Amino acid sequence: MNQAVISCLHANLPALEAVLNDIEYLGIQNITCLGDLVGYGPQPNEVVELIREKGIQTCQGCWDEDIIDGLDACDCSYPSQLAEKRGHFAHQWTTDKLTNENKEFLASLPTSIRKDKCLFVHGSPNSQHEYLLPDMDAFAALERVEMSGAETLFCGHTHQPYIRELTNGSISFRIQNASSKGIQEQQGMDLPMRRIVNAGSVGEPRHGGIKATYVVYNDNTCEVEIREVSYDIERTCKSIIESGLPPIFAWRLINGFEFAEQAEDASHVCER
Repeated sequence: MNQAVISCLHANLPALEAVLNDIEYLGIQNITCLGDLVGYGPQPNEVVELIREKGIQTCQGCWDEDIIDGLDACDCSYPSQLAEKRGHFAHQWTTDKLTNENKEFLASLPTSIRKDKCLFVHGSPNSQHEYLLPDMDAFAALERVEMSGAETLFCGHTHQPYIRELTNGSISFRIQNASSKGIQEQQGMDLPMRRIVNAGSVGEPRHGGIKATYVVYNDNTCEVEIREVSYDIERTCKSIIESGLPPIFAWRLINGFEFAEQAEDASHVCER
């Protein structure tokens, strides 16, 4: 049975509508959302209400958490002071726009969802703010999956869709017993194949393209498909401009850029 996994909607209603239409076209009824319903985009209430209306099982993203708890969890992901200021502006704008009912919904979301041998999180099992990048150290990546008690870990947050298989994993260690006159005992364990699947982003793709991304997972075969969906990006960009959000949000969305800045700013010091 196929199920769809979506993530990082970021208040982009046209993108969410297009992805849900694609999921319906495939005949999939089981959908899991990995959070970040809001942030950056111009339609936070509409996106939250559509997720609620569809009854889509959802875990809490870092933006969803920060809207409720404030900017108290630092991920230092902004490439410059200017980008961070724009992020803070978007945070306040979203906080002001969201209804109390929708804020309560975001506050009620769990940090993870478990289904059989699969675990669904926003960033990682440790935090909504931790990035599991595709080139992360293999041992660290394997540790995240193994310690979660899952065989397949679904995540988002990076906005970059990928499938990473962690095969032939092994851990070895030495135990020194004080009563055995310094003799060390070598122990180890082999781990079965584990996998990390990143669903990318519906509302703010950062994989080098402008199409919304999500994944389809088959429960029986364990096959994963990354899907890209076109949407009315001009409609979203027009809404960004009309809403009073920074126009550069529209510019980077229509160009497929992660940030307007393309290089690290060595002078940047995180304000949180």
